[in-house]
Amino acid sequence: MDILQLIRKMTVEEKVMQLCSAMDHQLLDSGALSAKKMKDRLSRGIGFIASLTRDFRPREGAEVLNEAQRFLVEKTRLGIPAVMHEECLHGNMSMGATIFPQSIAMAASWDPDFYALVAKAIALEARARGYTFALSPTINIARDPRCGRVEETYGEDTLLTTRMGLAFVKNMQANGVGCTLKHFVANFVGDGGRDSLDVHISERELREVYFPAFEACVKKGRAAAIMPAYNTQDGKPCSANSWLLTDILRNEWGFKGITGSDYWAINWMMDKQFVAVDHADCARKALLAGMDVEWPNGTTYPELVKEVRAGRVPIQAVERSVERVLRLKERMGLFRDPYAHTGRAVELSNCVEHRELALAAARRSMVLLKNKGLLPLREKKIRKLAVIGPNAATVRTGGYSSRGARVVTMLKGLRAFLGKNKVLYARGCTNAGGTKAGIAKAAAIARKADAVVLCMGNWSGGSWINKPHTEGEGRDRCNLALPGLQEELIDAVTRASRNVVVVLIGGGPVVVAHWLDRVKAVVEAWYPGCEGGTALAEVLFGKHNPGGKLPVTFPVSEGVLPHFYNMKPTGRAYDYQDLRGAQEQFPFGHGLSYTKFAYGGLRMDKTDQSGLTVRCTVKNAGRRAGDEVVQLYVHAMGTTLSRPLKELKGFQRISLAPGKSQRVEFALTRKDLSYLGEKMKPVLEPCDLEVMIGSSSADIRLSRTVRIG
Repeated sequence: MDILQLIRKMTVEEKVMQLCSAMDHQLLDSGALSAKKMKDRLSRGIGFIASLTRDFRPREGAEVLNEAQRFLVEKTRLGIPAVMHEECLHGNMSMGATIFPQSIAMAASWDPDFYALVAKAIALEARARGYTFALSPTINIARDPRCGRVEETYGEDTLLTTRMGLAFVKNMQANGVGCTLKHFVANFVGDGGRDSLDVHISERELREVYFPAFEACVKKGRAAAIMPAYNTQDGKPCSANSWLLTDILRNEWGFKGITGSDYWAINWMMDKQFVAVDHADCARKALLAGMDVEWPNGTTYPELVKEVRAGRVPIQAVERSVERVLRLKERMGLFRDPYAHTGRAVELSNCVEHRELALAAARRSMVLLKNKGLLPLREKKIRKLAVIGPNAATVRTGGYSSRGARVVTMLKGLRAFLGKNKVLYARGCTNAGGTKAGIAKAAAIARKADAVVLCMGNWSGGSWINKPHTEGEGRDRCNLALPGLQEELIDAVTRASRNVVVVLIGGGPVVVAHWLDRVKAVVEAWYPGCEGGTALAEVLFGKHNPGGKLPVTFPVSEGVLPHFYNMKPTGRAYDYQDLRGAQEQFPFGHGLSYTKFAYGGLRMDKTDQSGLTVRCTVKNAGRRAGDEVVQLYVHAMGTTLSRPLKELKGFQRISLAPGKSQRVEFALTRKDLSYLGEKMKPVLEPCDLEVMIGSSSADIRLSRTVRIG
């Protein structure tokens, strides 16, 4: 395919349409493709079509998508197929696709190699349905859990986010689906944890904290696209920020893919941010700053035709973006095979193999936060188990979930494991409201049971608009306590039973201080995917030993926020006059096990390239097989600029049988040990480096200081 020759054949209108997108409502009529709507919307071609078959089963969806592609290939002048894109955050969002644990849950596995298998499965299902493009992953750094979209991220740490993001991007793209990195940049850390509020973050902090995952996925992952964030950066919308979209992405990082707007973000420069006067002004500013494509529909970019003819936008700027779009289509194989594979779509969607992978993912991601001897439950000693709570019997899979797949709820999973006759159930209350009438009933069945599983937490769903969700997109919170009457339910149940485990379902930290001392165990299950209930039963009864670790800090109170493990040193105190001591309830990297791990044999050796090799031995000192995530942190002292108190520089998840040991090695390069100096260039200064290895950021088992530089 000669891309440049193809561009020379195109009219101005055809070029502009390659920079636009169509949504399902622009093409469908009464649930089916409309020939008239396709002719009206697609006759001059189109660059992208968004979420066309979200509400169709695999076979029907593949047929609908193929009909739209055939129209573009056979009925338009140039026959250029469209890029079909869909959300693939934790599974393709088309109906009936496999639902994997939410992104934050996968980050809790601390296992990029395993996550690569999940990404491959998502890509195979998406590509079979004709989707060659994913609006994923979300690699924003979650430094304030009040933001409702923490669930979409890989947590608060740059290194963990980078490794998980790279695993996703490389394996999605290796299996035929291009990835969109979002949201560039610093989207979820506006004042008060409010999504898309203006951020006023220094260039140093952007480069040290918020850029690295994007840069790595561009340079190492060859990501196909980047989606700029809704927010402004120091007053400049990211959607029209030439420093971000051209200077950093193109000139500094060498990005070769496309930039595509967050939905309606270009239009919102006029409607919400008041930096443009009309649609033409929006389109002109975005395109000239480096925004290639307008998603999800052509609200402003069609105005570029007039802008070009009036001389306000050079045709070369349009052609530059058109070339990028066409080269993307060539890279994704659309000129060879733009169609869905109907039989393959039916075969792969929610197939047994992928459900088993979803089950394994849920097992690996669950985090044991507290355990005072209650867990694992002993099946033979449980005559009756009470399962209570608003998240027990209801599907909770998280934001951007597909519909139509079979989901094992917590109640179903426990009944299948124990037997239906052994499990008592009461909802107790709803997630966010309701009456107190159900609380008394819940307490009554708790008295009859040998143990109680309280399934509490939040609710974020597949479609967030006009839904009473308690978190997720458009659902930032100032209060991180369990919403509604849930704390009253915990109070009543713990008065009725001494053997209570709280299972938290949700996408981020909650404040648990008011009730934590009243329960014997707490498990963070996140949004655990279609096999979550099965995995939970296995974890609670010890068939699987939990090994997940927190990718985000759980604060003691909202008043300490934003609070994250890798803060820089203070000139005063780290606590408050009215809240002394640790400000975190559960620290970053925390996660308990049913066994114990002993650390020893710390050894450090300098390398010829100014690097450092760190080794230690970890032993399973308990009676059960288990997984441990060995975490390496450093603290540089005596540097010109102040460095964080702890920085994660390495981690490994290992599996050990009882009594077995494993030697763990971390190779830190000169780049790993350097930081941005006063001139924004990496420097390795002579300094004292405290090296810490532990089971969490607060549970350091081995440490030693070495001189480097």
